[in-house]
Amino acid sequence: MLEDKNPSRTSLEELGEFGLIKHLTKDFALKQTSSVKGVGDDAAVMEFGPLKTVVSTDMLVEGVHFDLSYMPLKHLGYKSVIVNLSDIYAMNAQATQVTVSLAVSNRFPLEALEEFYAGVALACKVYEVDLVGGDTTSSTKGMLISVTAIGTADTEQLVYRSGAKENDLLVVSGDLGGAYLGLQVLEREKEVFKVNPNSQPDLEPYAYIVERQLKPEARKDIIDLLEKLEVHPTAMIDISDGLSSEILHLCEQSDVGCNLYEDKIPLDPTVISAAEEFKMDSTLVALSGGEDYELLFTIEQKEFPKIKGNPNLTVLGHMTHKNEGAHLISRNGSKIPLTAQGWNSFGN
Repeated sequence: MLEDKNPSRTSLEELGEFGLIKHLTKDFALKQTSSVKGVGDDAAVMEFGPLKTVVSTDMLVEGVHFDLSYMPLKHLGYKSVIVNLSDIYAMNAQATQVTVSLAVSNRFPLEALEEFYAGVALACKVYEVDLVGGDTTSSTKGMLISVTAIGTADTEQLVYRSGAKENDLLVVSGDLGGAYLGLQVLEREKEVFKVNPNSQPDLEPYAYIVERQLKPEARKDIIDLLEKLEVHPTAMIDISDGLSSEILHLCEQSDVGCNLYEDKIPLDPTVISAAEEFKMDSTLVALSGGEDYELLFTIEQKEFPKIKGNPNLTVLGHMTHKNEGAHLISRNGSKIPLTAQGWNSFGN
């Protein structure tokens, strides 16, 4: 008979649904003045006064959005909150509350959910948001996570995808492509482990891109920076599905075209070297990779002096008349139509 390598394993049946919720959320204290009542009643109560309220919901499904063979549960809890907060910041709003709902199969003991909620708690602490509710239930198919994020903004602060104008500059925060390549590294090491369970991967050379995949950050700092610089974006979106796809969203919603310059796309040296290792084109990775959670926004040209030289921001191109369409201007000057999947003829 095999020994139980994890003797401290508490069945969720022992607690029941309400006992489980009470146990997992007992250390979440309310810090936002808008949080009137949090977990423990039929509904959360929040008071925002004259501010506009913004709400975003995401669902993450095991085997589709995450793989627990290499995604630590604490990281998963953190990331689940972050991807929702990113949507709030993409509206130029401040996130204030989240709700977290879980469906888990009986293979998950209480200790596993404690790890997940430790990640949720860390995200709440770092981004100063309150956990005010959620739900737990059973699942026959592993783990499912649903997070709702709530935020506020003054009416004049809010930024939509639809405000970009012809000749506006296209700007991005941070660098791109790291999360996708981090996923490639993790998937490769998973396959190596399947063949040789005793192998210990050396992830140190890939630390930056692996962290971009497992523990991304939402760019609240960019929202704060833009306010400090007195820069008001005309349109904004977060990069969850890849640069190309998000540009096309902005173009469609704002009824404009775009010229994106390949040589302006910000790439970390780790991304460039990893792309070479995987025999991928780093530009294509940035265009189609996704999960970077950087902010992509447009500004009027007169705002450029305010952001010029800022290490957090890169001007990628400019918006054009809608009849011109959305294009990548390659390093050799050729004009390639942008598609949501990148483009097929780049190497030709």
